[in-house]
Amino acid sequence: MSLLHHAIEVAAEATTTAAEGAAGGAYTAAEAKANAGASSAGYAYGLAAIGPGIGIGYLVGQAVSAMARQPESAGMVRTTMFLGIAFTEALALIGFVVFILLKFV
Repeated sequence: MSLLHHAIEVAAEATTTAAEGAAGGAYTAAEAKANAGASSAGYAYGLAAIGPGIGIGYLVGQAVSAMARQPESAGMVRTTMFLGIAFTEALALIGFVVFILLKFV
């Protein structure tokens, strides 16, 4: 939990430092909004990518274990594994779309 708090503090300091250092002292309101949107969009995509990454790793590990235990059902397990990977990866793509929407809209 302290690592998350530290990351938030570092991001807040970077945003404040960047806002104070640009253009002789301060950003305009539009620039500050764009800067905050970009950093929050980056965090949103980063958090959105963590879950699918863990999920795909777990899924492949369990599929390999199942294929090792019952090699005759490897075809069905492989097909189900690829479907699960596709659905899990869709979550990361949705996170990327949210990132783009936050960044450009």
